[in-house]
Amino acid sequence: MNRPSTTPCPRIRFSRRVLGVALLWLGAASATALAANWPGWRGPNGDGTTTTATNLPETWSQTENVKWKVEMPAWSGSSPTVWGDRVFLNTPSKEDASAKPPPAPEPPVPGKKARPKPAGGRGPGGQELLLVCLDRATGRELWRRQYDRGNDIKMKHNMTSPSPVTDGKLVWVVSGNGMVACFDFAGNEKWTFDIPKNFGKIGIQFGYGSSPILVEGKLVFQMLQGLYTDDPCYLFALNGTDGKKLWRVDRPTDAEHESPDAYSTPSLLVVGGKKQIVVGGSDYVTGHDPETGRELWRGGGFNPTRSKNFRVISSPLVRDGMIFVPSRVQPFIAFRAGGTGDITTSQLAWKWTEKGSPDVPTAVSDGELLYMVDDQGAFTCVKAKTGERVYGPEQTGIGRTSASPILADGKIFIISESTETAVVQAGPKFKLLGKNTLDGSYTLCTPAFADNEIILRTGTHLYCLKK
Repeated sequence: MNRPSTTPCPRIRFSRRVLGVALLWLGAASATALAANWPGWRGPNGDGTTTTATNLPETWSQTENVKWKVEMPAWSGSSPTVWGDRVFLNTPSKEDASAKPPPAPEPPVPGKKARPKPAGGRGPGGQELLLVCLDRATGRELWRRQYDRGNDIKMKHNMTSPSPVTDGKLVWVVSGNGMVACFDFAGNEKWTFDIPKNFGKIGIQFGYGSSPILVEGKLVFQMLQGLYTDDPCYLFALNGTDGKKLWRVDRPTDAEHESPDAYSTPSLLVVGGKKQIVVGGSDYVTGHDPETGRELWRGGGFNPTRSKNFRVISSPLVRDGMIFVPSRVQPFIAFRAGGTGDITTSQLAWKWTEKGSPDVPTAVSDGELLYMVDDQGAFTCVKAKTGERVYGPEQTGIGRTSASPILADGKIFIISESTETAVVQAGPKFKLLGKNTLDGSYTLCTPAFADNEIILRTGTHLYCLKK
């Protein structure tokens, strides 16, 4: 009797080989597609870098290298979020001409620089707070949904400063009043969560400005507050699918008066294959377990004079085993990842107390070099591991800057508050490749980068820039 052969026939071997190659190709394509998206503030890694955005324009104007532009209902400090063919924006509605005018500006204080006026004299926008979805190919609006009401201008932002975040199926948005909402890509509301109703009044001087981060299906928020409340600072996590609270933990601080307030956004750190949430502000940087919120480590030294107005705006940056943490300009402190307990001295890598560190813009790094932009647009480069100055501060000439720099296509893109952009060559020598301007309106927004396009929001328009 003939025994069946144990060797697969050539057709089966070929089919398996083709299937294996196809699966590898699909996996690579999926990974590339994911990386090419800009799913939240500061991109796919939350660190202001992308390796998939290439062939980006270095020069543009209102007519050159503009794929499309669309008028915005109102100005906002929130950044665009991009997934596939969709662009999502957090924005107030258009201001009602019959509404009361915005309050008069505060009288000037002798010796103190006046703050810039928003968006060419425009007010805070309308009272409706919206999530807007646009078609990425054309800029055409696909839908808009009101998720909150009650808008106000508070210094440099209104109630739509937090940027949306998405996983490709759902998109989440939060207002400066503390209303969280979830929508699917068709614009159907899935759930809402009222932070003040659940956890008490928000006690931050200028309203809530932090963007949520998404960690394995959980939305994680920080609430670092103190000026207008005696309640503690805290972190909390919601289930992204149904909005149910997963955990809430206090984050203790001995900071006083305004110093507990922070407008920063958490970062995600991976140590030994495990994720940690990094939170900067209230005079400390802390690391937390995403599953429970439990504090794993803490570093101090950010307010050496115990000042009562050391609020923090710039966010912590995580890159290649390093944690870079800003304060109110100085000091800027770098820690080595991997510590537990008090890491103030045990994990200290370096401390920067010279000119060049930021107050508002968040730094960016390629792992070897760290690039900082101060609030006047001056550019400084240091070695990431040691803090040794490489060059700077170098003047870019773009003026006051609040948006955070982005590293893409071997270049650093820096956008000023007047929509002028400096493009600087990445590397150990300062080289200004070009400067560009758009409509000149007031903007605080960090742009999004996807494939070979830059999605840049000004005070009046949203632009898609492409060669």
